Amino acid sequence: MRVDFDPAEMPRNDFYRLLTATVVPRPIAWVSTVTEDGTPNLAPHSFFTIAAVAPPVVQFTSVGRKDSLRNVEATGEFVVNFAPEGLFSQVNDTATDFPRGVSEFEAAGVAAEPGLRVKPPRVADSPVALECVLHSTLRIGDSTVVFGRVVHAAVSEEVLADGHPEIARLRPLSRLGKDEWGTLGEIHERSRIRHTDWQGPAGTSA
Repeated sequence: MRVDFDPAEMPRNDFYRLLTATVVPRPIAWVSTVTEDGTPNLAPHSFFTIAAVAPPVVQFTSVGRKDSLRNVEATGEFVVNFAPEGLFSQVNDTATDFPRGVSEFEAAGVAAEPGLRVKPPRVADSPVALECVLHSTLRIGDSTVVFGRVVHAAVSEEVLADGHPEIARLRPLSRLGKDEWGTLGEIHERSRIRHTDWQGPAGTSA
C-alpha cells in the first residue's frame, strides 16, 4: 500500500522536504565565487551533477537567488570544490546565511588558495577543485540551474591511485533528508554486462 502526495495540493516546503528525503544521497558542490569587487564567497549546493562530457560541463542549482548565483552571473566564473568528510563542520558552517559581502572563507575559517584559470579561490584543503566558466543558466520556477564548463581540474596526489581518484581516499560527504548527512558506506564493485554475455537476471538462468 502506498501513500499518495500531490504537489499541486501541498505547501511548497512540504513537497520540497519529500523530494530531498527521497532523492538521496546527493553529492555536494562546494561552490566558491567572488563578487564583482573581489570578495570571496563559499556555499554548499546539494542539487549537483555532471551535465556533459565533451565539453566537460557540471551543473548546480540555486534554489532562489543566492549569492553564488549572483556572483556567477556577474563574473562568469566559479569553482566546484569537493566536500570531504574531514571538512564536515566547515561545509555546514558555510551554509549559514551570512549577509552579502561577508566572506564565508574568513567567517568559517576555511583556508583558500588561488585558482589557476579563474578568479574565485579554491578551498585549499579540498582534495579536488573543478575550475569553471559559465556556460549558461536555466531558470525553472523558483530555481536556477547553473551550467559551468570545466576548464581545469586540480586533484590532490593523496587521493590518487594509479592516476585516478580513489573513492576510499576521497571520503565524500552527501546530503540526505531533513538535517541528515551521509558519509561513505560499504562499497560494491560490479561491472556492466554486455548483451552478448547476458544470461538473465542475477539468480536465474536464461
